[in-house]
Amino acid sequence: MQGSKTWVRGGKKFQGSSVMAAAQQSLSLFFFFSLCLSDSILQIQSLEVGVNYGQIANNLPSPTQVAVLLESVSITRVKLYDADPNVLQAFTNSNVEFIIGFGNEYLLSMTDAMKAQAWIQQHVQPYIGQTSIKCITVGNEVLTGNDTVLLSNLLPAMQSVYAALSNLGLNQKVIVTTAHSIGILANSFPPSSGTFRSDLAGYIQPILNFLSMTKSPFLINAYPFFAYKDNPGQVSLEYVLFEQNSGMMDPNTNLHYDNMLYAQIDAVYSAIKAMGHTDIEVRVSETGWPSKGDPDETGATLDNARAYNGNLLARIERKEGTPGKPSVPVDVFLFALFNEDLKPGPASERNYGLYYPNGTPVYNIELQGYLPQFTVYSSAKKKIMDFCIISLSSIITPWIIYT
Repeated sequence: MQGSKTWVRGGKKFQGSSVMAAAQQSLSLFFFFSLCLSDSILQIQSLEVGVNYGQIANNLPSPTQVAVLLESVSITRVKLYDADPNVLQAFTNSNVEFIIGFGNEYLLSMTDAMKAQAWIQQHVQPYIGQTSIKCITVGNEVLTGNDTVLLSNLLPAMQSVYAALSNLGLNQKVIVTTAHSIGILANSFPPSSGTFRSDLAGYIQPILNFLSMTKSPFLINAYPFFAYKDNPGQVSLEYVLFEQNSGMMDPNTNLHYDNMLYAQIDAVYSAIKAMGHTDIEVRVSETGWPSKGDPDETGATLDNARAYNGNLLARIERKEGTPGKPSVPVDVFLFALFNEDLKPGPASERNYGLYYPNGTPVYNIELQGYLPQFTVYSSAKKKIMDFCIISLSSIITPWIIYT
């Protein structure tokens, strides 16, 4: 039997097999480092999906670190729940487009024209030309709350913000809308029979008229996870996870649905049409799946989260439309970038992230491309990146140190 060669380096002896392994590891490290830092090696195309950047936590990386992370994974659309100046400044001169907003607690004050304009002058106008702000969300899931004052103030606040943008010459650059829970639907199946709740019709109709006039989208927060969690015996797991299943047929249109999210989107389109509008696009402002939950939160597992987000991303990359709107690619913002440890509620609320706060991916999602895992720290003069290799296979770990 032929003996293996022995190599000497630094006073230490290495067997040939060890040398080859070390050489391959070094070559792999060089390849990944070059891939991430040099456009001449490979240009990773921007992903079509957006991501929600929540910050209800005490252990998240700095906005500067997050900017580096998102650039490395080619995420170019981010949704905030506020207008954090530290975040907007960190993304100066980047190619990231932002949705910013303000909470429900500000609705009443924002119905005042002067206060709305002051907010725009403070949170939007200074960043125009440096950080790309494309949309302002006025409140979140207001219509499914039980505060009648908020419900009454929602549209006036939207109108006030739009008027302020118009006064400042920004209404052609920044749109105004609000995000709704899928709970505003009275009926969601079959999708062609989708209708809004009758008790909300008086609020929704004028909002639709406003969105049509301003050419703004209708945003929904849709989570098939909740449907499965509440009825695991009746709702197919494969159906909600975009996996192979027999699906469901809409008896009115004969359209076949192989996943719940697309059925929910088309149900919203039908509900909007029932109110006289066919000119408003439906976009998903939040969707996701928790990687962990309480014992009674059926389905909240890492494998299911990986399947849901991974399968959805693959469809988005193919620019799929829904059965009812096949020519309109589904527009989605995943929830969320990081696990957020201070979020109240069940354990699932703190485990929607794509990343742990330390930069470690919660799970890998298979897509074309390569993505090294890394941590980042910055000083006044430089950023230093510590790379580690995930794999030489076609794996991209979707954005996040969140989400």
